[in-house]
Amino acid sequence: MLWHGDEPVGACVFVSPPISLKLRNRYFGRSGRWERTSIRAMNRQLVMLSRVVVHPTYRGAGVAAKFVRRSCELCPYPWIETLAQMGHINPFFERAGFVRVGSTRPQRRSRTAHSAIYGGNKHHDKQRGLVSEESYRKSRYAEPVYYVFDNREHAKKARRSVSQSTWQEETADRDS
Repeated sequence: MLWHGDEPVGACVFVSPPISLKLRNRYFGRSGRWERTSIRAMNRQLVMLSRVVVHPTYRGAGVAAKFVRRSCELCPYPWIETLAQMGHINPFFERAGFVRVGSTRPQRRSRTAHSAIYGGNKHHDKQRGLVSEESYRKSRYAEPVYYVFDNREHAKKARRSVSQSTWQEETADRDS
């Protein structure tokens, strides 16, 4: 969260990454064929920055790029990735320290092909793994840019900080 006094003015949302992405494979020098164990090992090292929300008053002043960069540095994962359609016209993520890898283009414009880019909502859709019909209609022509943030330098510090604060919370709970 980004705060201005008592008022929240921004948020970054980190989520579990899709199982596999073609551009991720290219960036990390992997073939498209992965064993389940390899995918799980890679995904334990990754998190996806899914959403960045900044109050309109604070946009355009460079605050958001600094906020995203700092949020990523505080994240305990060594690699952070994101997909963004706006990457075609605005180098926002590059200003925040991400590396542009390329853009994703589905080979077919079907709901299934589109779902392979974004991953689907397995809990709300009867057809397992497909994005919702509404999401497909809204973004079927999207060709999002794939970005990667190398956070290896900061991830160790962030993991220590998270584990230390967890330990402090557990100790405080036991003492009370």
